[in-house]
Amino acid sequence: MGGETFPEIRKSQLRSCGGSESWSSSWKRLPGKVREEVWNNLFMGHFEKGQHALLNEGEENEMEIFGYRTQGCRKSLCLAGSIFSFGILPLVFYWRPAWHVWAHCVPCSLQEADTVLLRTTDEFQIYSWKKVIWIYLSALNSAFGLTPDHPLMTDEEYIINRAIRKPDLKVRCIKVQKIRYVWNYLEGQFQKIGRLICGPNTIDVEVTPIWKLLIKEVLNPFYIFQLFSVCLWFSEDYKEYAFAIIIMSIISISLTVYDLREQSVKLHHLVESHNSITVSVCGRKAGVQELESRVLVPGDLLILTGNKVLMPCDAVLIEGSCVVDEGMLTGESIPVTKTPLPKMDSSVPWKTQSEADYKRHVLFCGTEVIQAKAACSGTVRAVVLQTGFNTAKGDLVRSILYPKPVNFQLYRDAIRFLLCLVGTATIGMIYTLCVYVLSGEPPEEVVRKALDVITIAVPPALPAALTTGIIYAQRRLKKRGIFCISPQRINVCGQLNLVCFDKTGTLTRDGLDLWGVVSCDRNGFQEVHSFASGQALPWGPLCAAMASCHSLILLDGTIQGDPLDLKMFEATTWEMAFSGDDFHIKGVPAHAMVVKPCRTASQVPVEGIAILHQFPFSSALQRMTVIVQEMGGDRLAFMKGAPERVASFCQPETVPTSFVSELQIYTTQGFRVIALAYKKLENDHHATTLTRETVESDLIFLGLLILENRLKEETKPVLEELISARIRTVMITGDNLQTAITVARKSGMVSESQKVILIEANETTGSSSASISWTLVEEKKHITYGNQDNYINIRDEVSDKGREGSYHFALTGKSFHVISQHFSSLLPKILINGTIFARMSPGQKSSLVEEFQKLDYFVGMCGDGANDCGALKMAHVGISLSEQEASVASPFTSKTPNIECVPHLIKEGRAALVTSFCMFKYMALYSMIQYVGVLLLYWETNSLSNYQFLFQDLAITTLIGVTMNLNGAYPKLVPFRPAGRLISPPLLLSVIFNILLSLAMHIAGFILVQRQPWYSVEIHSACTVQNESISELTMSPTAPEKMESNSTFTSFENTTIWFLGTINCITVALVFSKGKPFRQPTYTNYIFVLVLIIQLGVCLFILFADIPELYRRLDLLCTPVLWRASIVIMLSLNFIVSLVAEEAVIENRALWMMIKRRFGYQSKSQYRIWQRDLANDPSWPPLNQTSHSDMPECGRGVSYSNPVFESNEEQL
Repeated sequence: MGGETFPEIRKSQLRSCGGSESWSSSWKRLPGKVREEVWNNLFMGHFEKGQHALLNEGEENEMEIFGYRTQGCRKSLCLAGSIFSFGILPLVFYWRPAWHVWAHCVPCSLQEADTVLLRTTDEFQIYSWKKVIWIYLSALNSAFGLTPDHPLMTDEEYIINRAIRKPDLKVRCIKVQKIRYVWNYLEGQFQKIGRLICGPNTIDVEVTPIWKLLIKEVLNPFYIFQLFSVCLWFSEDYKEYAFAIIIMSIISISLTVYDLREQSVKLHHLVESHNSITVSVCGRKAGVQELESRVLVPGDLLILTGNKVLMPCDAVLIEGSCVVDEGMLTGESIPVTKTPLPKMDSSVPWKTQSEADYKRHVLFCGTEVIQAKAACSGTVRAVVLQTGFNTAKGDLVRSILYPKPVNFQLYRDAIRFLLCLVGTATIGMIYTLCVYVLSGEPPEEVVRKALDVITIAVPPALPAALTTGIIYAQRRLKKRGIFCISPQRINVCGQLNLVCFDKTGTLTRDGLDLWGVVSCDRNGFQEVHSFASGQALPWGPLCAAMASCHSLILLDGTIQGDPLDLKMFEATTWEMAFSGDDFHIKGVPAHAMVVKPCRTASQVPVEGIAILHQFPFSSALQRMTVIVQEMGGDRLAFMKGAPERVASFCQPETVPTSFVSELQIYTTQGFRVIALAYKKLENDHHATTLTRETVESDLIFLGLLILENRLKEETKPVLEELISARIRTVMITGDNLQTAITVARKSGMVSESQKVILIEANETTGSSSASISWTLVEEKKHITYGNQDNYINIRDEVSDKGREGSYHFALTGKSFHVISQHFSSLLPKILINGTIFARMSPGQKSSLVEEFQKLDYFVGMCGDGANDCGALKMAHVGISLSEQEASVASPFTSKTPNIECVPHLIKEGRAALVTSFCMFKYMALYSMIQYVGVLLLYWETNSLSNYQFLFQDLAITTLIGVTMNLNGAYPKLVPFRPAGRLISPPLLLSVIFNILLSLAMHIAGFILVQRQPWYSVEIHSACTVQNESISELTMSPTAPEKMESNSTFTSFENTTIWFLGTINCITVALVFSKGKPFRQPTYTNYIFVLVLIIQLGVCLFILFADIPELYRRLDLLCTPVLWRASIVIMLSLNFIVSLVAEEAVIENRALWMMIKRRFGYQSKSQYRIWQRDLANDPSWPPLNQTSHSDMPECGRGVSYSNPVFESNEEQL
């Protein structure tokens, strides 16, 4: 597939400026690999052959694809089944897409398929299906000039020929998550395509119609079950509760639809501006044209003019330079300088042409071009690389539209819990059928009673009760300035046991204060020049470097850019301006950026310095370089960056011999250190023709810039709180390793008594294989501060205490990469105690989070900017301290820009998790209490009346469900987490024990009431008149009064069972409402306590008040006071036994720990297994050793990419 033939693809779309010669020169400036990728983006992607294959292999949204062919007879049978099942079968197919395909189709090859079944390859294995459609290209003939005799159609080398069926020019394709894939006949695979098939360059996010949202929500299995329950209740004249459930469901559905609609509108507004942009495009014949961005395709040549241009696509810059605001993608609004793609050998993949990050040449869709600076040709040009949903912004939007499901054990257990209830209901149905059939009841009554058991055993209010807990937690978080776009993850917060933090802007303050500068000459380093003294820095190369070696821009009279650059420039007291039209210096373009000394400055021999060209800073290179021209002076190059990197480009004799010790003096105190260097250049060459390698060689070392990056006041207390709660804290930063170690010590992440072990890993070089070494870092502190005698020392031995786990590993991103590639077996061991990760790239941060997750850690990530975007999304819980749009990829966003939000979130997560368990337990007990009571009454072919059900369902359970969740989070983090599973032994024991206890009480009440001397099935009241004894009552069976009542329900068994069940529901709520250590004590939940008191008071009033009308309404019989007292005694015993068991056994953590030790139970989490293995390994950690990888390629680790910002990066 040759890039050189690309100009013939589409003459009307691959436009050129100023005729074919100009067009050819612009196109040929692109290396061959870029042209090849543009061609691929226009037409094809990659996929495997076969009937079963992989879609998007290796990407985050990887899926398996299976081919199926629809069969007419199967389709007819399914249609008949849908009719005879009254629409139940289509519902099942809606819930289970795979069953739909399996029922309607037969397997076949992908080439013959008219339907494909898709299955995600993650742990969820979610199914979906798509119809294979044909798209006819005849409508596109005019736009593309595609005719059967067109060279594109006749040349078999063109890939598009492999997809288009002739002579009718049509293609087979499927559309998955907004991306179309066409069938390649030659290779037998589905492949991604460009605009030729997928349409205009737009990111279309329609505002979902309310009726669609409504239908989708109503078809939820839970609401279908509620519909079934409501219909059944109406048939039984149980209208009141049916109406109550309908009202609650309408409110719940309305709130959900409203939230979804709001999110849809917000997302639509976020992307709609991208779809209506006018751009300047070079055409082969028409020259420069103003066109709508929707007609752009890969390969088009954009002309960028002026300022404030919103990029409508991903484009690679080939001429000129741009200053871009990438806040939409990265979360940081710091302007980024983009440089043109260098001219190099076209056989080299374009993304690896230089050691710099390839993204420095790419203008990403959705970002704003603040300034476009033309080169000598007078234009800024960029070639369209990606369009529509294939762009960086498109990927971000797709990640929001199709989020990764939350993988949390609680939700899987909840399904099992409901299935257990359904199983219990099935047993009850069989029992009911047997009892009522043998009793000779009418068939319709038998069916109704049997179906009733389902609605009793499976409580319809369960999801609503669980949702209220999450809503309350979300509301409490909002009051603290923490906003959540994924409420389900609040429960996950309660399980966090490892939190990763970015350093700069997260643990430390955003702003950097310029502390001083240390210049050097041939005699070594000079005295520190402190800016606090107010004295100006003397003129010299160091001053010139500070004034010009930056990426600051002048926008609307305001200097903008990186805070570090801004502080450095402000310290010089120089001014920034643009050169005028009368500015004429050889090789200096008009309107260049010029820095000048302020008018008050003296002894500055130059009028100013013009910045000719920039090689911008990147975290991969750890440096930036500028080429400048002194007005009336020399042409110079200045470099600024990480001290070790800058020193490596300098002439050895210019670097002071005390460089390492001087650097360590400042890094060990937590200062951020930047080195500066320079060289003189010849004036003969144009600045833009010089390569970076030429400029960055034989430099003269100038000195060190010392910046103070202080810890935020909240950092140390928060980290101490997390560590005391046994939550691991990890630092992931792009900063210097020694600075990171110092910050870790100062913040308390590494205590004074703990040791830091430095791990250094090196790639394979020449004949030597990859190596890894381990050295102990010790901080020596001397009293004499004046000598600045603080330094990092490498010790030869480690104390026994260090071997017991009181140590932390520190390593750089480079070492992490080498270990992942060549020492993957060591990676888990290192991560168990790895605390400090420095010089980490964005992709490495994401990879590290993923590796922690593989060890079964619940990982939280807290960050504030560009480097954290992928890691925030990868973590179980991502907490963004940025308010930029990138925070939309993070579940949580804190308006307070410090890490205080982390413990708040964990506390609320724990409280919400415990609340969920409380609600599960309570709803299980409530349904089982009612279930047991009803089945006992079924034995007598009796049941509870509608008003009795209504009182229990609405007045008791619904109020408890709404108020039990109001407990706030406990203010202290305890050093253990709540159980993460519903099927954990304490929870199971609690539920089973209370069910058995309630069962025993109900059976006892049921049997004992029948043995009372006043019991008779014909008597409708056993209330004694004044001065009448029980014995008299017994002797005179006709004495009890007759009452008008519903004879279907009224019985002494019914009355006893109803009182026992109703009051038991209240006492169980009190027993299950947990307080410390994860929630506020129950008595602080005033509304809940008040509700319980009122409910209990009302129930006791009904029990002891002899009000005939009230008893008649509730279908109760009046019983002797002694029996009522017996009911209270049974309930009291039940409550006391339940409470004692719950507090003394179920919630007794020490007891469960003892049982675990007694039976030798050990955690099966991977990190726990590794901790036990390492604790028993006397050779770990290895110190003062260097290991080599005999097989350089062995143990190659999995590489991960940032799914938001690095989505367009391919494996090279």
